[in-house]
Amino acid sequence: MSATSIAQQVKKVVGEAVEVKPPAHPTYDLKGVIKLALSEDAADIGDITCKATIPVDMDVEAYFLAKEDGIVAGIALANMVFGEVDTSLKVEWTRNDGDKVHKGLQFGKVHGKAHSIVVAERVVLNFMQRMSGIATLTKAMAEAAHPACILETRKTAPGLRLVDKWAVLIGGGRNHRMGLFDMVLVKDNHISITGGVTRALQSVDHYLAQNNLQMDVEIETRTLEEVREVLQYASQTKTSLTRIMLDNMVVPLSDGDVDVSMLREAVDFIGGRFETEASGNVTLETVHKIGQSGVTYISSGALTHSVKALDISLKIDTEMALEAESFSYSPF
Repeated sequence: MSATSIAQQVKKVVGEAVEVKPPAHPTYDLKGVIKLALSEDAADIGDITCKATIPVDMDVEAYFLAKEDGIVAGIALANMVFGEVDTSLKVEWTRNDGDKVHKGLQFGKVHGKAHSIVVAERVVLNFMQRMSGIATLTKAMAEAAHPACILETRKTAPGLRLVDKWAVLIGGGRNHRMGLFDMVLVKDNHISITGGVTRALQSVDHYLAQNNLQMDVEIETRTLEEVREVLQYASQTKTSLTRIMLDNMVVPLSDGDVDVSMLREAVDFIGGRFETEASGNVTLETVHKIGQSGVTYISSGALTHSVKALDISLKIDTEMALEAESFSYSPF
């Protein structure tokens, strides 16, 4: 595992609820991201439409409605957004992060000042819809990939790295490295510049030793010859290598199926000496076959870079709003 350790990914049981903690990051400011999202929406002026149409002191209740089936994610983050907007808002949920929801299900509600609820609404939904979409796809991929573990990549929305990776955890996946700082991942460009996999690994081992650093090291291989070269180096030298990426060893076929024979051969050749990771041509349709090859991990950029948001809405209780308006509204 990368420095985003398994310990950070363990589900914490609180009563009957299961809380999935966000992954660790040394500099990421989640509260700052929330403030930025609210600021880009309301700036320093606020919601002009609310000010024009809704009495300031009106209280309402609004409920969360799932408009399609999926895995809900972002509930903990939604609570943070509501708290940032107005600490007096009362939020209740009948589902937890990672639970299934079905079309038509009301799974939460928020009560308080109408202005505050409407100001928070779009930011809450933007986070929840994206995170729920990621969690829904991750859940399907993770179940299909078993016994291999599904990973995302760094192909996340700029500024939302931690949020996207949190959603993967909620969906039942594992996190790959958080960024460039917490794991050495020697990819094709590094290999080309240094002059091959052996020289690249030599450089990494030397750098880590010189700087007294201990962290996971992964190297990308694109052919069986490169796999053999990596294993030969590791057999002759003390190395920090922990994982071998088997890139594009899943070959797509004209009928939509995939050929995983080269992947199986690589896994067999490595023989458990290192963790293995399959990458390339990973889809919901192909991931099961890849998972049966014996690889430890399967990484998929599609989990975060091609996410389809889960359709969720926040609906104000109209009867309650009209009743409150009849007592408080004045055009003057």
